[in-house]
Amino acid sequence: MIRISAWAAAIKPSATLAAGALARQLKAAGINVYDFSLGEPDFNTPEHICAAAAAAARQGQTHYTPTSGTAEVKNAICTWYQRFHGYAIEPGQVIVSNGAKHSIHNALAATVGPGDEVIIPTPYWVSYSDLVQMTGARAVLVETRPETGFKLTPEQLRAALSPRTRLLMLNSPCNPTGTVYTRAELEKLVDTLLEHSDAAILSDEIYEQLIYGSAQPTCVATLRPELRERTITVSGASKSYAMTGWRMGWAIAPPAVVQAMDAIQSQETSCPSSISQAALVAALTGPQDCVVQMRDEFAARRELTCRLLRQIPGIRLHEPQGAFYAFFDVSSYFGRRFGQDTVTDSVSFCKALLMQAHVNLVPGIAFGAEGYVRMSFATSRSVIETGLARLAEWLQTGV
Repeated sequence: MIRISAWAAAIKPSATLAAGALARQLKAAGINVYDFSLGEPDFNTPEHICAAAAAAARQGQTHYTPTSGTAEVKNAICTWYQRFHGYAIEPGQVIVSNGAKHSIHNALAATVGPGDEVIIPTPYWVSYSDLVQMTGARAVLVETRPETGFKLTPEQLRAALSPRTRLLMLNSPCNPTGTVYTRAELEKLVDTLLEHSDAAILSDEIYEQLIYGSAQPTCVATLRPELRERTITVSGASKSYAMTGWRMGWAIAPPAVVQAMDAIQSQETSCPSSISQAALVAALTGPQDCVVQMRDEFAARRELTCRLLRQIPGIRLHEPQGAFYAFFDVSSYFGRRFGQDTVTDSVSFCKALLMQAHVNLVPGIAFGAEGYVRMSFATSRSVIETGLARLAEWLQTGV
């Protein structure tokens, strides 16, 4: 009998992927499920991106590439950051990986280990703490509150810093809350870090093109000159270009960090997919109207989702400014019985909702925020309308 390592046993499966898997099981049994669990655009990858990948395959670009990515894809990333953020970077500061999650893993593996601490504001994306744990470092979770827009304050950051702090992980726009920090708010945070610690920043900016209203994206590395040497910027093509299955993410970091990540990646995956890299070049250098069209539709879905949720008694909604999630408080329904099930927390709430009303949400506890649930509105307006109507009807059955 092969024993499972203590390290593997301590890692929790992704809550969002687990929720999606359970919904697929019900669908396979013939049940119509309104699935709001996965953070995946429902659009197909734009045609010009697919065409570039097909052309690359026909032209024989099907072999190993350099471990950190081709010269073409690195140059495309450099050009995009100059155009979008005014951030001048060189190819030696760029590494392309198999999705932004892989980039985060490699960045953590290259910079932290046992005895180190990584500060993570909560609510946070479900994978952050486990990815930190996989390095042997300790995740220091700092609770943010709806009263502050789920934003880490300089005072909270200062209190969490210690001599063992190696990284601060930031995510704006944020999954799951949709929070977008202003440039001024981020400046205060990075100034606090620079004054009180020699720690670095890992800034997850993958939703940077999906923002709404007056919110604006900020590339953290551009806030102060000294941050160029103390920031790892992570992003990818999955969300803005509807390329989740292509697995294209990247990191921008000081050359020494990129070299360390390159060494790790060479032993893990050899290189990113050659075909996907050709697709990424087309995404970054080709027409961007596809991004605008998808963002406009997400904005309409956001308005619809927020309007319908506000009509449901007992729900407290944090209005998202970016990404494509609604994060709302359902704790007023804890202690009630729905059918044969008594809801006591976000896990039992989501399980009863799925099994009885066939509406699939993700428990807030997975994001470090008990009492909340996350809903992805990256699905059609008709599914949103019907699914939230079923949620409202089901909530009325609680006693």
